[in-house]
Amino acid sequence: MSKTKDISLTVNGEVLTANVPVRMNLVDFLRHEAGLTGSHVGCEHGVCGACTIEVNSDTVRGCLMLAVQADGATVTTIEGLADSGRSAALIAAFTRRNALQCGFCTPGMLASAIAYVEGGGIADKQAIRDHISGNYCRCTGYQSVVDAIHDVVTEGASA
Repeated sequence: MSKTKDISLTVNGEVLTANVPVRMNLVDFLRHEAGLTGSHVGCEHGVCGACTIEVNSDTVRGCLMLAVQADGATVTTIEGLADSGRSAALIAAFTRRNALQCGFCTPGMLASAIAYVEGGGIADKQAIRDHISGNYCRCTGYQSVVDAIHDVVTEGASA
């Protein structure tokens, strides 16, 4: 049995092919093989949300998905969300509301917030809190993050 596998996936619009260990998780592949270090590795158990990315337009925890499971998939990282402009309104609101702090959780928090805004999330602070409850932040106390997401939904801006 082979301990590596050839994969091909589209990451931020670019087709990548690689031979990867079958047990390598997707976020490690993105960081170490693709050089996309925006997504962070926190708990490695899918609890903290620092590794949140999009796979085939679904928000997933990159530490819980193996790279081989992404074979043939379309992956969007925080770099791709920024390059496409999809995160621009949220980045501006996070900056305005001082929701960035140390920045470790920010990429995953933004990815989750984009899913909320683009998914038709409402301007209800409890609903926003519930949605981002899977993303840990040790610096902000969440209120500034909730306020920033609320601002974007209220303003009717795309993420």
